[in-house]
Amino acid sequence: MPSVVARDTDSQGAVHPVCGVATSYPGGVTELGEYLRSRRAALRPGDVGLTSAGTRRVPGLRREEVALLAGVSTDYYGRLEQGRERSPSAQVVEALAAALRLDDDGRAHLFTLARLTPRTSRTWVSERVDPGLLRLMAAWPDNPALVYNRAYDILAANPLAAALFGDLGAVGNLMLLVFTDPRAREFYADWHEVAADSVAGFRMAYGSAPEDPRARAVLAELLTGDDFRALWERRDARRKCLARKRFRHPEVGLVTLNMQTFDVRSSPGQELIVYDADPGTPSADALTLLGSIAATAANPTGAG
Repeated sequence: MPSVVARDTDSQGAVHPVCGVATSYPGGVTELGEYLRSRRAALRPGDVGLTSAGTRRVPGLRREEVALLAGVSTDYYGRLEQGRERSPSAQVVEALAAALRLDDDGRAHLFTLARLTPRTSRTWVSERVDPGLLRLMAAWPDNPALVYNRAYDILAANPLAAALFGDLGAVGNLMLLVFTDPRAREFYADWHEVAADSVAGFRMAYGSAPEDPRARAVLAELLTGDDFRALWERRDARRKCLARKRFRHPEVGLVTLNMQTFDVRSSPGQELIVYDADPGTPSADALTLLGSIAATAANPTGAG
């Protein structure tokens, strides 16, 4: 059976490789080789602490210079660029990423082209939420939104999210809220589903950086509880997948909200959750009422 190669064609009928698919070019050159060559061409000797002697026939670094910086032989590096070597080790790819001064995205792409999985380069997650994201969250008066890190600490919440969680938000950590605060079983109408989904998501986040001291501390506290420990021992691992949650709020009653989770590109390891209610439903009315209550609490005199 012939192999299937993902392809794309432009208006002239030329065939181009689809992004992220390891493809061979004429002459045996691979996407890995092409990427290495392009990154080498983008650097100057001064960028990597080398002195430039004489006139260079081509822009960028020479192959032997990249090989020297990466600690591999010139012949081996040449084979990588030419597509004659296609299976570098993770150690070699890491060294090449450093030699070519790749940023996190470039490094991740290089690992992908080499068909390897990189270790997380940013072990610790910033506790600072991007100011632009905070402004965006504040501009969503009808959508509860919050940001949390891989330890599930709540780093930021807009006014409607703060009103939704109320006093429970003082716990400051979504995992500890679910498993250590007795009120959570009333607040989350489907507590067992929420608990299982939360544990699977926490395992996924924890596995990306098990050295994170805060995540380890949260895990240690959670493991003292029977409910968490039983779910943890299942070893389920997946990104947050619940499409909606039901909350029992003491002031507005039962609220069913859709949930979307986004990676925060400006701070790897942080995630943004945004909730919304289906239009024209009692939950939408409840969310509107909750927003009014929150606004009144923030500005009781009506001033401003």
